[in-house]
Amino acid sequence: MGKSFIQNKPNASQGAILYMNEEEILEIGTVKHFFSKISVGIIELTAPLSVGDRILIKGPSTDFEMTVESMQIEHKIVQRVEAGQSIGLKLAQQAKERDVVYKKL
Repeated sequence: MGKSFIQNKPNASQGAILYMNEEEILEIGTVKHFFSKISVGIIELTAPLSVGDRILIKGPSTDFEMTVESMQIEHKIVQRVEAGQSIGLKLAQQAKERDVVYKKL
């Protein structure tokens, strides 16, 4: 049976690394808004994110995994974003405000 969200020592450059089912994950942001008609979430990032990264979105009623296929900042497509930026991200399922976004390492 695997570990489930056991916090490891914080990494000064990235934040706390967590474990889920034996895989390392990093908390990278939160959902600030979700546009249900177009399935786009506004994500406020606390760590870098790139197209192709695998992410998990978890909350009280949310739990899904997806690959980042495209991101936008102010309607412009970007390949990589840094901590502190907010992005528009097409989501595979519905998310709710305050859901937490994790990146698989």
